[in-house]
Amino acid sequence: MSKMYEEFHKNFEIVIADTPELLRVVFHVRYQALCVEKRLPGFDMSLYPDQLEKDQYDHHSSHALLRYRETGDFIGTVRLIRCDPMNSGKPFPVELHTLIDPALCNIDELSRQHTVEISRLIVLNNFDRRKSERRNVETRSMDSNTSETDRRYLPNLTLLLVAAAVRMSNQGNVRNWLSVMEPALNRLLGYYGSGLTPIGPKVNYLGLRRPYFSNYVDMLDRMYLTHRDAWEIVTEKGMYCRSPTTTIFAKRECD
Repeated sequence: MSKMYEEFHKNFEIVIADTPELLRVVFHVRYQALCVEKRLPGFDMSLYPDQLEKDQYDHHSSHALLRYRETGDFIGTVRLIRCDPMNSGKPFPVELHTLIDPALCNIDELSRQHTVEISRLIVLNNFDRRKSERRNVETRSMDSNTSETDRRYLPNLTLLLVAAAVRMSNQGNVRNWLSVMEPALNRLLGYYGSGLTPIGPKVNYLGLRRPYFSNYVDMLDRMYLTHRDAWEIVTEKGMYCRSPTTTIFAKRECD
């Protein structure tokens, strides 16, 4: 068991938002991040008098929250947009807002029932360490009493939201991940072996972003071989990994 895995469970908890009460928390975290902190175009606070940011994709999405154990506060969220059961041909946002190169990814050949789009991957500013981590590729502690050794092993918060996405994907027989994200964010994920493959040019959509794709089971195999400490967190030491290869090897190492 890695030190980073231990620090993850010591400091954070992934909560699947599967009740109306938890979904309200999800939508309020999104409102706080998108409308109050970032103030992105189209996310004016006046449009959300109930302080809940929701859209047309939420009713056919899975949602998760990230909780900071010390305070009990929910500090981040992520959703997986699934195929709409009432409209199986409904485009994913990545299809509407980016230019996908069919030579890199032919979406028409993907099974929509086994494909999701990672969306609304958010960490509130008070806990958002991504900017410093992009520069230093390291984490810092939120507790001044934590030792320098422990600080080095605190996991990246975005990686923990990827772990939440893996947990939700494991529940729904998902094979493929799509996303629209900042290239810098994907580079950070790449450091942990969880980066996605670019499938089109950069576009101006809520800032400079790019479309990405990954077969998420293949991604977990790469993580297992190259970033074992991150793999332990993302898969809960293989519990949320459907790859026979990594599951067998992980079991052997634990026996």
